[in-house]
Amino acid sequence: MTGDESSQALEGRVALVAGATRGAGRAIARELAGVGAHVYVTGRTTDAQRSPMNRAETIDETARLIEGAGGSATAIRVDHGEREQVADLAATIQREHGRLDICVNDVWGGDAMVEWEVPFWENDLDKGFSLLRQAVDTHIITSWHMAPLLLKSDHGLLVEVTDGVSARYRGTMFYDLAKSTVIRLAVAKGEELREHGVAAVAISPGFLRSEAMLDHFGVTADSWRDAIEQDEHFAWSETPHYLGRAIASLAADEQRMELTATATATWELVERYDGTDLAFTDLDGTQPKWGPHMRSALNLEP
Repeated sequence: MTGDESSQALEGRVALVAGATRGAGRAIARELAGVGAHVYVTGRTTDAQRSPMNRAETIDETARLIEGAGGSATAIRVDHGEREQVADLAATIQREHGRLDICVNDVWGGDAMVEWEVPFWENDLDKGFSLLRQAVDTHIITSWHMAPLLLKSDHGLLVEVTDGVSARYRGTMFYDLAKSTVIRLAVAKGEELREHGVAAVAISPGFLRSEAMLDHFGVTADSWRDAIEQDEHFAWSETPHYLGRAIASLAADEQRMELTATATATWELVERYDGTDLAFTDLDGTQPKWGPHMRSALNLEP
């Protein structure tokens, strides 16, 4: 699904994208709203207050982008590491809609805490444990509060956004723990939600052209190909909207329970839905397949 006006596959559904300030979360929220869902967009950065990451993107801006495209959104500032704030969010959703159909756990915000190319015994423990609290605890807290609302849905879907779908090491211990644990969260939640007809799936993008990644390479969304000179693999990268469209297609999939308690990726979902009404592409009409590319180029299992 491409989020055009002809497709309203999620019309009437209620979604929460936790961590919708920028990057994957923002694009997921926009794509879910683009096919009819009302989306609660949450995060720590608003027009009036920035998070410790101190970036310019805000949840208010995300909501404006959705509404400017004809969609429906509610922006609420929530620190998903604070239980009381998440409880208040759940109460608001219950009061306004009585249920939740889609919950996407995309909270991250750990870039500044990752120590690449440093052996684990030289890692700053405070940074490492802060990363785990930010990237794992927030997902648990959010799911704990939102699960009762998902149980009231006839279309329940819980998504854990991760990085990679295999057991390969992700380069540094605390980052690896965070992303691997998120997959296990989907497995555990999926097993316990299965009997209630709610699917829980971990989903990974490929090489993601987020705002931060574009900044890293010194390019823009329009000039991103200039970065291929710095990293040849960037040619197989994808926009955050590709992940958003993959999740929108999964949410509309009547057979989504086939994937519960598993980890999948954009490159796998694009093949699952190829040739169906749920087929999707990236913004430029391409269908990047990062996993197969990496297996071929580096003999790795992304």
